[in-house]
Amino acid sequence: MNRHVPPTALALFDLDHTLLAADTNELWLNFLADEGCIDGPRTLARQARYYDDYLAGRLDIGAYLAFQLETLAGRTLAELLPLRARFAHTRLLPALAPQAAALVAGHRAQGHRCAIVSATHRFLVEPAAQALGIADLLVTEAELVDGRFSGALCGLPCFRELKPLRVEAWRSEEGLSGALPSWFYSDSLNDLALLERVDHPVAVDPDPALAAAAARRGWTVISLR
Repeated sequence: MNRHVPPTALALFDLDHTLLAADTNELWLNFLADEGCIDGPRTLARQARYYDDYLAGRLDIGAYLAFQLETLAGRTLAELLPLRARFAHTRLLPALAPQAAALVAGHRAQGHRCAIVSATHRFLVEPAAQALGIADLLVTEAELVDGRFSGALCGLPCFRELKPLRVEAWRSEEGLSGALPSWFYSDSLNDLALLERVDHPVAVDPDPALAAAAARRGWTVISLR
């Protein structure tokens, strides 16, 4: 949408298992394993354990993001971009939920400003965001030092109770009125804090815990798959 035209509403989207019918980091690790860049069985077993913790609501987000950033640490953005381009073409974009683009386009057609709000770090989120035409990314930031990933975070992760804080900071920075109607689409109970803060919470292909919470609250439930 034209940034010079005030939006009529805000449409916020989780990425993994919401707009994407998969987990971005799991796709990335499988790709790297097939490329011979990592020890696939060991690394994917660690990913599976972290995902189990996520579903159970006990994920140590600091430890998980440190694990995510291991694949970038010590490498420059310039050397990683060709690898990411192959990953996006062969793994990431084919995993976008079939109805995701239409949902985003529908909001944009109504003059809504769209943003992805995700705990996944920017390097992995950007290709999906670009494919969907979403310019605003409220995501975890990986630290770059002289063009090289350090393996550390830059700032706080965009996760659980920190998501509403990140959204409020963005709204303030962008001058987006608190009176604007807002939507948030997510698959996970881990996003309950932000779902409870918007005018229109929507559970998308929800996990069992979010499906139960949505039923109790009378929230809209949809599938993008």
